[in-house]
Parts: sequence; structure tokens; C-alpha cells
Amino acid sequence: MEFRNERDSIGEKKVKKEAYYGVQSLRGYENFRISGLNTNIEFIKNLALVKKAAAITNEKVGELKSDLCDAIVKACDEVYSGEFIDEFIIDPIQGGAGTSMNMNMNEIIANRANEILGFEKGKYYPIHPNDHVNMGQSTNDVIPTAASITGYKLLVKCIENIKVLEEALEEKANEFEDIIKMGRTEMQDAVPISLASEFRAFALAIGRDVKRLNNIKDSLLTVNLGGTAVGTGITASKEYIEKVNDVLAGLFGEAVNQADDLVDGTQNLDKYAEISSQLKVCAVNISKISGDLILMSSGPRTGFAEIKLPAKQNGSSIMPGKVNPVMPEVMKQIAFQIMGNDLTITMATQSGQLELNAFYPIIMHNLYESIIILTNGVKTFVDNCIKGIEANERRCNNLVNGSIGIVTALAPVLGYEKAASIAKTALKTERYVKDIAVEECGMKENEVAKILNIKDMIKVS
Repeated sequence: MEFRNERDSIGEKKVKKEAYYGVQSLRGYENFRISGLNTNIEFIKNLALVKKAAAITNEKVGELKSDLCDAIVKACDEVYSGEFIDEFIIDPIQGGAGTSMNMNMNEIIANRANEILGFEKGKYYPIHPNDHVNMGQSTNDVIPTAASITGYKLLVKCIENIKVLEEALEEKANEFEDIIKMGRTEMQDAVPISLASEFRAFALAIGRDVKRLNNIKDSLLTVNLGGTAVGTGITASKEYIEKVNDVLAGLFGEAVNQADDLVDGTQNLDKYAEISSQLKVCAVNISKISGDLILMSSGPRTGFAEIKLPAKQNGSSIMPGKVNPVMPEVMKQIAFQIMGNDLTITMATQSGQLELNAFYPIIMHNLYESIIILTNGVKTFVDNCIKGIEANERRCNNLVNGSIGIVTALAPVLGYEKAASIAKTALKTERYVKDIAVEECGMKENEVAKILNIKDMIKVS
């Protein structure tokens, strides 16, 4: 293998001759071999978009020569299209607020741009990673900007999938409108409820999640690009600061807004904590729904067995014919991960010091993971579970009619104490409530039947 010698302020180092990354990237790779994971590809592409916007703006305001700008823009376009992804070698968990990530991009763009101009990689002439690719920028504004617009794109897709879940649950509610089952509180028989009401409540909870996430997603389009190191815009021209966000918005296809106060936009990352919190709330709701589906489908002979989930795979390597509720189970695991990620994001957000939060990398990594696993999880949950749920109407009917919970409807007529006595007798003798009410209270059978009509019990007064 052939190498080239590169030098930075730390010293000299050998870099693979064919590599597009350089000495600073290599140091970052060696220092942060932490997770074995790769940086999110969408983030890499959007960071290239930010670099392209910066180059175009610097050329417009007379800070960057046109031929150098053209080469940088072409190199950025190649990265954005998916080329050189293997050259991004920095672990997503890293120290330095993302400096290694930024320099990895700067060196790749510089080497490729110089190559386009007919010069050799590793010489950084006529285009230098810091002087030209990073012109008017700092890690502290380009990394947050790329992180924000990437989060926005990921979140939009996530919200779309969550909306589909809401609609699928509402469709099931409509399908189950005429099915009455036994309601339960604290895992004990309560009073009858329709299966439709349960699924409609699921849909309403998810609908609130859609609204919450929609209300917060646009905060990701407010960025601190132009603030450079601490929000004062040092090293960037006034004209560049005023124009760069508009250029980026044109490239990105959405209205990217500059923070009203760039110092605040650089120091404070509370929008990420807020978004993560709303993702956590959504995960909590989905986890609760998943747990209910597991209970309602339990059995098939010795559990509730009120609904049947689609059989997607064998449930055991030893028990023939066993089918497990794997889709609700995976959704609960996704929820657990999102809850853990939220704690990490919370700790990282509050750990910023003075003019900068150096913990951007772990915030990005965990936020992206939360959004991506929720997006993918919700899709498979809808396709492989929710759409195929079937109601066991006979089982629901038998359970509700055999329950002592329906005695609640007799309390206004007979009084609480007498109704409780009937319930205890029914439980002890394993007889129906209606038969004991007729026998002990002198009521006519048709009177009891009218009071204990389960269809009337589920109507809202």
C-alpha cells in the first residue's frame, strides 16, 4: 500500500495515497474508534449541501474565486449523490463538537476539488480544506445546521408513518363497531365496552402525537449558519452571513431560517430536547397500545383471546404451533430505546458550557436513531400487525355475558350493597348475574334482561 505524507498543526502523518480524507480525518478515526458505527448518510449528504451553499455564497460576495467555487460545488454534488461515502471514516460518537466530522468533509471536498482542477490529492493546492472549503464557517455552525435539516427530513417521513398508524387504528375501530367486550380496570373485570372504543382511543392518542410532532418539526429549520464559532460571525463577511441561509434554502428545498440571535442559536440546543421528548411521548403511547394488544390477543386458549394478531413467524423452537405477538413486542423494544435515547439527549443538552455545546455528536446520533427506528417500526407495525387484526366476537360475547362486572348496571336499581351481594354469589357459585338477580330480588326476567342489556351499557349517557 502506498502512502502520502500530510502535516497539520499536531505534526506529520502518513495517509493512504488513494484516500480522499486527510490527516485530520485520520486522527479523528484513530482517536474515536468507539461504536463501530458509521455517520448517518443523510447527514453526510446534507453537510455537503451546507458546504455547497457556503461556497456559492462566498463566490457571490467576492470572497472565493469562481474556478475554485465551481470545483468545490462539483465535489459537493458528487458527495450529495452518494459518492465517497466510504471516505467518511469518523465514528458518530466523538469528542470535539463534530470538528473531526467537519474536517473529514472539508478534506474530502478539497482533495476531490483539487483533483477536478488537475492537481494532486494531499497537497491542498489550490484549494485548502480550512481556507476555502471551510471559508466563513466553523464546525459550530455547519455541523448544527446539517444536523437540523437532516433531522427535519427524517422527522417529516416519521410523522407520515405515524399518521398512517393513526388511520389504520381508526379503520379498525370502524370495523369493530358492533363488537362488545369486557372492559377491565387494574386487570380486573370492570364494565362492558365496545372493541371499537378501545381502538378509537388508540387512534386518538396517536393523533395527538402527530399534532405534537408537526408543531415542533419546523423548529429544525431555524439554524445558526453564519454564526461561525460562537455566534458572532467572526471570519465570515457581513454579506455572507446575510445571504448564506437563503442560498441553503434554495438548495435544500425548504425555508431554512437564520436564528434571530446567533449566539443563542449556537449555545442552546433545547429544540433537540423538546423534539426528543415528543418522540418519547409517542413511544410511550405506542408501547402502551402494544402492551394492550399483547394482552387482548393472549392465549389462544388460556388467555383473553379477544383479538387475533396476524401470525408472522413460528413462536418457538421447541413448542409446535406456538405463535408469539412479535410485532407489538418489537414496538415495545423500540419504545424502550427511544426512552433511553431521550435521557441521553436530555443530559447532553443540559451539559453545554458557556458559548458551545460540545456534545452535538451524541445528540445527533441518538435523535436520528430514535426517528429512524420509530419510522421503520411504525411501518412494519401497520403492515404486519394492525391491518391484519381480527376480532374474536364469540369470545368477547361469552366473556362479557359471563362476567360479574355487569352487576354494576343493577346498583342504581337495587343499591350498591345488594348488587355487591349478587356479585359475590355469582362469583362463588359460577352462575350468571342475571339468574341470581331474578332469584334473590323478585325481579322479572325481562326486567333484569333490560337492565343488563350490554348494548345499553356501552352508550354514553
